[in-house]
Amino acid sequence: QLQLVESGGGLVQPGGSLRLSCVASGLSLDYYAIGWFRQAPEKEREWVSCINSSGGWQIYADPVKGRFAISGDNAQNTVFLQMDNLKPEDTGVYYCAAGRPRIGSSCPKAYTYWGQGTQVTVSS
Repeated sequence: QLQLVESGGGLVQPGGSLRLSCVASGLSLDYYAIGWFRQAPEKEREWVSCINSSGGWQIYADPVKGRFAISGDNAQNTVFLQMDNLKPEDTGVYYCAAGRPRIGSSCPKAYTYWGQGTQVTVSS
């Protein structure tokens, strides 16, 4: 059964760090790019970051550049999102998603499979 499961969320003070994990089963990350998204209360879901299937290319949304780092371990079929210097505006439910990009692209415009999400709350 194809499944993406996120973990690692929690409550952290501003300036703190969290490391999210996304474990894939039923699909190989050798063939899928993984994206992270987040949704704050009463806001639309927004894209955060993407890593391509080889793990050699990453891209970030402007609000998280320099603070978040995405990485992958294809042997474990797991992608991580290291989040440092967290701010209250980073609060939300974080989702990972898998998709296959078009030929010549590293990350897809649309994602096919989604996890259930993990809550991140940044508050003092």
